[in-house]
Amino acid sequence: MYVVVAKSRPLVCEHVPRPVGAGARGIAQERKRLTVLDDNRKILLLGSGFVAAPFVEYVLRRPENKLTVASRTLANAQALAAKYPNNTTAVAVDITDDKAIEDLVAQHDIAISLIPYIYHAKVIAAAVKHKKNVVTTSYVSPAMMEYDQAAKDAGITVMNEIGLDPGIDHLYAVKTIDEVHKEGGKLKEFISFCGGLPAPENSDNPFGYKFSWSARGVLLALKNTAKYLEKGKVVEVSGPELMDSVRVLNTGYPGYSFVGYGNRDSTPYDKRYNIPDAETIIRGSIRYDGFPQFAKALVSLGFLSEEPVAHLAADAGDITWSQVIAQVVGINSTAEDALKAAIIEKAGIADSPRLAQILDGMRWLGFFSDVKAHRRGNLLDTFCATLEEKMQYEEGERDMCFLQHRFEIELKDGSHQTRTSTMIEYGTPGGFSAMAKTVGVPCGIATQLILDGKLNQKGVLAPMTPEINNPIMELLEKENIGVVEKIL
Repeated sequence: MYVVVAKSRPLVCEHVPRPVGAGARGIAQERKRLTVLDDNRKILLLGSGFVAAPFVEYVLRRPENKLTVASRTLANAQALAAKYPNNTTAVAVDITDDKAIEDLVAQHDIAISLIPYIYHAKVIAAAVKHKKNVVTTSYVSPAMMEYDQAAKDAGITVMNEIGLDPGIDHLYAVKTIDEVHKEGGKLKEFISFCGGLPAPENSDNPFGYKFSWSARGVLLALKNTAKYLEKGKVVEVSGPELMDSVRVLNTGYPGYSFVGYGNRDSTPYDKRYNIPDAETIIRGSIRYDGFPQFAKALVSLGFLSEEPVAHLAADAGDITWSQVIAQVVGINSTAEDALKAAIIEKAGIADSPRLAQILDGMRWLGFFSDVKAHRRGNLLDTFCATLEEKMQYEEGERDMCFLQHRFEIELKDGSHQTRTSTMIEYGTPGGFSAMAKTVGVPCGIATQLILDGKLNQKGVLAPMTPEINNPIMELLEKENIGVVEKIL
């Protein structure tokens, strides 16, 4: 008689009959033949947004994986599940309902949290209680890190920062830094810029940008303070000054004209990447040249304001964009020439070399027209409604993700060396976008490695060590996602 106990428990064989005429090899073969692998690995996917589909496609290549897609709106979960009907179930869940989340987590082997980052700690708490693993693509927040010891005590893996940025950027930063250290060298400068943009042929608007998710999130990021280390000094750039801090990027690819600006706080990466000798550490976002000047003009006019505005309230009367702009710049006229003059004065762009481009962009947005604004209560959300209407990807268009690390290295013999690691990934019209693929696939790989027991470190983790990263990179490159490394 054979008794096979479910996955994660030891296989118990009460009695193994010896095959007639067989030795030890025959017994081993019989054991192997009769050992039944658990074909019911239960994966919970919280969130059904646009990066979820590549994740689902990847994990469902394995027939033993059974996936539950949970979303606030059942129809959204059903739509994603319908694309992958084998081994998928769709459910609705309210992320603010602690008991509902806990019950779902308890029913699965691993929880993938692709919901807003503020809810990850809630998911981790449930996972700790029920000893389930977790994967997110988000930065580790202080609230998440509070569960590190509890996760270790529970014997679970909570893997985070495994998308594109953060994610793929970490993998190839750590790879080169580890190689330099093993060669006896030191990292003197680490400069990394990453961004998701329309492919050059589809960057056909004044921003050179299109939205594959919330325009609000993209714009609010312009208010964040950037902090980085440059030539041994900590530099802090406040949100209002962020667009003034952009730099032209020398990528080594002349066909791409990018500028970059700091993203959040880069200063902890001396410890996270183990580069204490670095005098410059900058991690930033890229945009096409022209974006910062246009964005700065809009910021100067107050378009990031979330303050309630009476004439933009939902129950207010219809209002045209030219009337909105007249209110913004404080004049009574809605004539285009008058509006332009007032914009130039208020935004302080009279001497800008991009003046004509900025004004053309505002005309394209409809600022001087009788088109009715979509009133959303404040200037930011009213503006976002127009951006999301005018700046979506059209059918047949493709996006592009560009990531580049630049390493300035002091070799063991004291000489200097510059290395770069560059990833350029394009979306596939009718298929996955580059952004969805480069976020969803790494997440799927990490999930599968945890299920297979190959990624088994415990606690709240990020991809910061070769032991974690190398298996992920190996599988990532099998999906044709990776970097080109050069010594300049």
